Amino acid sequence: MTGTHSDGESGPWRLSVVVPVLDEAAGIVAALQALAPLRAQGHEVIVVDGGSRDGTPALAAPWADRVVAGPRGRARQMNAGAALAGGDLLLFLHADTELPAGAESSLRAAVAGGALWGRFDVRIAGASAWFPVIAALMNARSRLTGIATGDQALFVQTALFRRLGGYADQPLMEDVELSRRLRGVAAPICLKERVLTSGRRWETRGVWRTIVLMWRLRWAYWRGASPEVLARAYK
Repeated sequence: MTGTHSDGESGPWRLSVVVPVLDEAAGIVAALQALAPLRAQGHEVIVVDGGSRDGTPALAAPWADRVVAGPRGRARQMNAGAALAGGDLLLFLHADTELPAGAESSLRAAVAGGALWGRFDVRIAGASAWFPVIAALMNARSRLTGIATGDQALFVQTALFRRLGGYADQPLMEDVELSRRLRGVAAPICLKERVLTSGRRWETRGVWRTIVLMWRLRWAYWRGASPEVLARAYK
């Protein structure tokens, strides 16, 4: 696709949205329908299924450019999708996260300004009064540390992602690990526009229990605990 950058110059601009899924039948159609405007502009959506048993791939097929089976594990699925991507910029989007209006323009402007990678701010959908506080802390922590999480719709130039070898083959903290390597190349661009992510994991496990668990896991990871041990604790 040929588009116009924010500086007025014309040139190729194509985004590849990679969506890893596993048993997302309840919400996958709505999630992908929200990406239809991007597809209409010539960008692509790649869904990578990790072995769903609820018909997710069939439901996704009419609403994506490609639906492929990948090895189970979010990092592996995202790497599989990235390997098929034809865009200049990769955006990794969880199935329960919705991009803000105007995301394409924001991303295009960021790339035109020289961004190599980055993420959006986040807000959390749900009834808990704590969700705005949690989201604000997530956004502040990300700006302070230069670490992006999967909920924040991490994006990275395709060439750089491939040069660094993609996501590490690990079952948890794959976004933290990739952010650390990307941070060694350039600081992330932190877009103020907010993606909307589901609060279901907090609501299912309990808000405070989930907060404590995630901080404990991140602390353990920083201290050198293996992702495999942390993944068992998370589950």
